Amino acid sequence: MSAITKHLQAVKAIFTNDHFVYTSGKHGSVYINKDSLYPHTKTTAKICQILAKKCAHLEIDTVVAPALGGIILSQWISYHLTKLKNKEIFGVYAEKDPEKTFIFTRGYDQFVKGKKVLVVEDLTNTGGSVKKVVDVVREYGGEVVGVCVMANRDPHLAEKNLFNAPLIVGTQIPAEAWEEKDCQLCKNNVPINTKMGHGKKYVQSKA
Repeated sequence: MSAITKHLQAVKAIFTNDHFVYTSGKHGSVYINKDSLYPHTKTTAKICQILAKKCAHLEIDTVVAPALGGIILSQWISYHLTKLKNKEIFGVYAEKDPEKTFIFTRGYDQFVKGKKVLVVEDLTNTGGSVKKVVDVVREYGGEVVGVCVMANRDPHLAEKNLFNAPLIVGTQIPAEAWEEKDCQLCKNNVPINTKMGHGKKYVQSKA
């Protein structure tokens, strides 16, 4: 078991044997609740230090993450990289506009254009959300030197070559995900968890 998985378990951030709806819309029985991690700043800092060390071999100017969940990661990882590399590494984030498209505001584009960028994310299942951040970094003129993920649920993600950049994974927590029509949990009438993930929105959409 990896150190990151142990840290996540220690703050009760990993849930199993339930029925969850993920950001992608797929269903599964395992959920990693990042919101259980972030209030524990010491544990968050330790996890980000591990991630920073895994990425320290890359030439990095800026760490970029998606808002809101990735903001804390971008700050802590850039902090640890700054110490490891003995130079200032910027930490910024991309946010969504009203059309749900990632953009850089607040003048953060100046820390992306012409910079070597590490894209970081807390969780991945299909990798689709991370790819949107990678794409917007490139649109703004940044060079994506790597993608760092705290916890990856798809053991085959690295083989898919979605990002055209090195993938650095903190820990693998395999969790099979199904389309709604193929979900055995739905077929067995297992109640959907509405407290975590997108279960509440899903249930409301079916009402």
